[in-house]
Amino acid sequence: MFKKIFMSLLAALFMAGMFGSVAGCNTVEGAGKDIQAGGTAIKDEARENKKY
Repeated sequence: MFKKIFMSLLAALFMAGMFGSVAGCNTVEGAGKDIQAGGTAIKDEARENKKY
């Protein structure tokens, strides 16, 4: 009985950890894309406003 409850709890914790890490990866990837897009916009604006 105790072993079955322990294994169920362990499986639930494992699944929660897996879902948390997948969500974290997507969040970091999205932030990286946003930062890259911002850098591209700054670079393009700088090219347009070159005076030399």
